[in-house]
Amino acid sequence: MSKTTRTRSKTRLSRALGIALTPKAAKYLEKRPYAPGEHGRTKKKADSDYAVRLREKQRLRAQYGIREAQLRKTFQEAKRAEGLTGENLVELLEMRLDAIVLRAGFARTIAQARQMVVHRHILVNGERVDRPSFRVKPGQLVHVHEKSEITEPFQVAAAGGHVDVLPPVPGYLDVQLDKLHATLVRRPKRAEVPVTCEVQLVVEYYAAR
Repeated sequence: MSKTTRTRSKTRLSRALGIALTPKAAKYLEKRPYAPGEHGRTKKKADSDYAVRLREKQRLRAQYGIREAQLRKTFQEAKRAEGLTGENLVELLEMRLDAIVLRAGFARTIAQARQMVVHRHILVNGERVDRPSFRVKPGQLVHVHEKSEITEPFQVAAAGGHVDVLPPVPGYLDVQLDKLHATLVRRPKRAEVPVTCEVQLVVEYYAAR
């Protein structure tokens, strides 16, 4: 799939879900804040409860760029843990390595963050990790390999090139962007995680399956 095709695909998905999945999609949504297709502007009948829950689950999955099986597995783990299942779910997803790379400002999109991890540019406490799903623990340092630091994508990131399109760095991260260092200082709290999702609807979706 070409870069142009991927961009169009993400933009259409963003419009269908009503959230911006990339900076380019955000610009499209400003111009066309309605669903894609010839009937996108027309008033639709109310969605069923199932459709509403399904869309919310898809919104969460799309923002982390993960497969259904990965989301379902994390949901089951969140369900077993103490506390509210929906909040646990988002907090566990937010500790994924690719999510930390994105929140720290090393990448512009979750797809770029995942690519950086898969291509072995990212280290955790000095060790290369090439699994985007790797769960970062509080106290661990996420940083860029010294040979990768000099490449253009990371030079752009270190200079704050993505700051204008990303949410502010959340309180659970201590980021030294010029050094391309980010430490997870504590477990994230749902209220401070910058994802758009009614997590209770996601819980209800899986509870009914």
